[in-house]
Amino acid sequence: MVEERLKFVVPGDDPPQIQGSPHLDRLKPYGDLDLYLDRPQSMAEQLKRVEGAHVILNTRGAVKWFAPALQALPDLRLIATCSIGVDSYDIEAARACGVAITNQPGRTAAVVAEHIIGLMFATAKRTAFQTGELKAGRWTLKQNVTLSGKTLGVVGTGNVGREVVRVAKLLGMRCLAWTFNPSPQRAQDLGVEFVEFDELLRESDVVSLHVRLSDESQNLMGAREFELMKPGALFINAGRGGLVDTPALIDALHSEHLAGAGLDVFDQEPLPPDHPILACEQVVLTPHLADQTPEGIELLNEGAVSNTIAFLEGRPQNIVT
Repeated sequence: MVEERLKFVVPGDDPPQIQGSPHLDRLKPYGDLDLYLDRPQSMAEQLKRVEGAHVILNTRGAVKWFAPALQALPDLRLIATCSIGVDSYDIEAARACGVAITNQPGRTAAVVAEHIIGLMFATAKRTAFQTGELKAGRWTLKQNVTLSGKTLGVVGTGNVGREVVRVAKLLGMRCLAWTFNPSPQRAQDLGVEFVEFDELLRESDVVSLHVRLSDESQNLMGAREFELMKPGALFINAGRGGLVDTPALIDALHSEHLAGAGLDVFDQEPLPPDHPILACEQVVLTPHLADQTPEGIELLNEGAVSNTIAFLEGRPQNIVT
């Protein structure tokens, strides 16, 4: 048990995630919590909220922590993410400032994979388009896509990609995979064939992205890559918006080279009302909430608090810095 009373801050729980969580009570023996329900509107407000904080619990990357902010917080020891990704943080700057960052790899993989499979079905069955037509008073018959027996190309075989492969195989789909670090053992464990990226694009009826966003993966899918995909193929992205050259995706949809896309992430979030992806006919869109079910939120809140307590008690886990 730590003797010093610590200051915990949730700098912006927007959209609501951790407010009211019973897991926050587990922090009471260690210190006091300041919880803000809205996002700070400026860097000055952001820093004011966390002044003197020892631990920041950050929900869904609502507040970003890069070098200037980290350098202004001499008391900060830990940022515990209530999420999986860490692209809202400057990892090198945090390391230089002596700030640990914890995340929760794989914790909601099954929840996210279920959403991805749902996007794939909704895109294949054109549910958004058909619903829109019926609401407009039109009885439009446009053929759907059968998934059983088709080839799914899984780009990235981490925790989520693995679960998507497992479920897709149960649906009768053949699975190809690509990753930055393939190995025969990983292929055997997953029961998939690793192929070159271009081959995956050419052979897949559905391509789904699961790699993390990095300098290496930025704009992984561009005009060339979409052109390599089969005419009539489907594209799914619940990874990060920065993995995709959005204008190239929009061109592929408008030209009908792609039959549709299911997206949970975007190059701009929140998605502005005039974003050109909204003018595409065959898209299914959700607002970056693949893990936002009651079960998923509970897993993430519990994980963030458990990571925090483990760190304070000298047994750090899931440290990314």
